[in-house]
Amino acid sequence: MPERFAIYYAPATTHPLWDRAASWLGRDPANKERHDGPVAGIDRNRLLNLTQSASRYGFHATIKAPMALASGATRADLQAALERFAKTYAPVDLGRLQIGDLSGFLALVPTDPDEAIKDFAATVVEQFEIFRAPLTNKVRAARLADGLTPRQEELLDAYGYPYAFEEFQFHMTLTDRLAPAERADIAAAANTWFAPELEAPLQLDRLALYHEADSGSMFTRIADFPLQGAN
Repeated sequence: MPERFAIYYAPATTHPLWDRAASWLGRDPANKERHDGPVAGIDRNRLLNLTQSASRYGFHATIKAPMALASGATRADLQAALERFAKTYAPVDLGRLQIGDLSGFLALVPTDPDEAIKDFAATVVEQFEIFRAPLTNKVRAARLADGLTPRQEELLDAYGYPYAFEEFQFHMTLTDRLAPAERADIAAAANTWFAPELEAPLQLDRLALYHEADSGSMFTRIADFPLQGAN
């Protein structure tokens, strides 16, 4: 599989939430540092086993899902387009976040979701669609195996991702799917660990470009594009 790029939201690397999440997931996708030791009383090896996929993708909220670049498109083209976009669009208020359980996955989600978040994400999906190469049959089949609704399958074929537009839900994944016996314990640890950073409201103030060099490799955070437009 060729390299892939993803357009995500992630807090600034200087934000304390970023540091908390990097410690929780065991690595920092921006500086590639590894984090050892227990977190909120959870042994590191146990936590690593429960966050393998989340750690590989890096702390983020998906806005435009990982994509191979369309024929003729380059990383430089994509970054230039993101720079132009960021100069036009204003930050979006996320409000306060909380630990949520999304079908067995723990994630940070807004306590009071606003339609403005969904509208912004839809705009990004549409405007950057020209950079996306079509899905391979293998990737499409893997997505369909997840059990999609007819509308989600339609979105998958149109945009390469089934959870866009009205199916979009802002979330920042903290674990892989947990067995029922694990959920209460890990959720309690997550609430303890992230509590100091969940008191203040958060703003979607930037887009972050993440890169997967080859299939199955760790995603790295390669560039940030702070939103500079006026509200």
